[in-house]
Amino acid sequence: MPQTKRTKEIKIRLTEQEHQALLERMEGNQLATWIRQVSLAQRVAKPYKKADPELLRSLGRIGGNLNQLAKQANTLDKDTDKLRVFAQLAVIREQLNEVLSRHDS
Repeated sequence: MPQTKRTKEIKIRLTEQEHQALLERMEGNQLATWIRQVSLAQRVAKPYKKADPELLRSLGRIGGNLNQLAKQANTLDKDTDKLRVFAQLAVIREQLNEVLSRHDS
């Protein structure tokens, strides 16, 4: 399908900070295309955000703890053992809340 030739031009002036803000928000690699899509309310595919390495490490540690608990929970017979696992789950819940509060976007 042939693309319609664009013949109209709009010129705007920006401060350096405004230009930088647009570049940071831009999705894709062409600012003019992104501005046109956003302005005309066309659907813009959202790219994946770059993951924070600290967040990934924290989640990895928590995931390791969960795996250990799952393995341990499968072998429980005593109520005291079950209480110990529930206490560990409460600690993990607190760790998750802390991680989420630090990386809330």
